[in-house]
Amino acid sequence: MLLKIYYKIKPLIPRRLQLGMRRLRARVKLRTHADVWPIDEAAANPPKDWKGWPDGKKFALVLTHDVDTQTGHDRCRDLALLEMEMGVRSSFNFVPERYAVSPDLRRFLVSRGFEVGVHGLKHDGKYFNSRGYFRQRAEQINRYLKDWGASGYRSPSMLHNLDWFHDLDIEYDSSTFDTDPFEPQPTGARTIFPFFVEKPDSRKGFVELPYTLPQDFTLFILMKHHDVGIWKRKVDWIVEHGGMVLVNVHPDYMNFNNECRLEEYRACLYEDILLYIKTKYNDMYWHVLPGEVAKLFSRTSFVADVN
Repeated sequence: MLLKIYYKIKPLIPRRLQLGMRRLRARVKLRTHADVWPIDEAAANPPKDWKGWPDGKKFALVLTHDVDTQTGHDRCRDLALLEMEMGVRSSFNFVPERYAVSPDLRRFLVSRGFEVGVHGLKHDGKYFNSRGYFRQRAEQINRYLKDWGASGYRSPSMLHNLDWFHDLDIEYDSSTFDTDPFEPQPTGARTIFPFFVEKPDSRKGFVELPYTLPQDFTLFILMKHHDVGIWKRKVDWIVEHGGMVLVNVHPDYMNFNNECRLEEYRACLYEDILLYIKTKYNDMYWHVLPGEVAKLFSRTSFVADVN
């Protein structure tokens, strides 16, 4: 109920005031959740019968991006070029009815080895107003999934009901996290491994890929960090336990050229964490697109019940 009220009045609240409120809330959460953020030790337990990553790799590296606004959309090429220079690839999740998603941009990304996914429909927080309303939106989202040739989904603001997501024609979802008390729906999946979400009374389902590094907005906009120390600490812990390093970075907040504005951080911070992983853990990670991880876990079907 509180979420519904918040999203209803959110457009009326000045952005600076929104950020101020969220920063105050984040300070409280930092104190009350210090035992589970940025690391929740319980999330290290591997799935039952876990045999490890392909090719004997120590951990998996999966890079994803949510593109929330037209500004983020217009920065996607810069972000893709940065990653190409670093020798990595990622998925870009677009909001189909919030801004104009360029077919040329989608073709550019796919032709260069990136992946495209769907990030909700309008990014307005209304997806879970009712079961019937979600079904209506799911039909529209499925049309975009089909038109774009996409197999993956992530819900805006990470709001999720994994049972309802069976309405989506997807191979994987990435709307959960191992631990993130700063999200509107703060209960974590408490795992740094993918898991299969089985549809009731059916062998069908989808793979859930929880993100396992704190989001860039949380670290660099809300908490105003100026380095990637927390990311490094979390990466080291995930590697120690052989899990999946999955990061969600928004081009909307990345500044590639000029002095950073209110909701921006230097793009070189993202480059820093990629360089750290490539240097410290060279040849130790299985770096693939999220769709490839989903194919592996669809075959092995490690099941969890997380909603």
